[in-house]
Amino acid sequence: MRAANWEPDTRGECGESDVVMDTGREPLWQEEPAARPRMAEPVRTAAVRAVIIVALTLIQAMVAFLSTLAGSWLAFPAVLSTVASTVVATWGVLDVWVTRQVWVQRNGVRSQPSSTARELRRERRRARRQQRRESRKASSGVDRATA
Repeated sequence: MRAANWEPDTRGECGESDVVMDTGREPLWQEEPAARPRMAEPVRTAAVRAVIIVALTLIQAMVAFLSTLAGSWLAFPAVLSTVASTVVATWGVLDVWVTRQVWVQRNGVRSQPSSTARELRRERRRARRQQRRESRKASSGVDRATA
């Protein structure tokens, strides 16, 4: 790799190099916007908790399996605790799902101004208003005719 502009190597007080290298290339690191927004804080917390519980359950299951193969006295208690841990791990994973659903219900989903769903709701509202206006006109005309 050869630099396009190479200045002489001069050292500063602490020995750091003051060399400037212009390679004519793009920088190695470029920030790009995230494709998806970050998870909400409660959801992220539940997800971390679930991952830790599942990891410990897998380790416990491996200990139970290996101690069963070895014929150790630890096999029976390890299997029982693995079954219990599996129930807890299932709860942890469901907790992530429920926490996410609750967060979305409470805080809503960000809607873009060009959202198709929003436009459809507007059209439905306009149609309902128009129907109400027409029904009021029709009912007011019937009342006058009978009076």
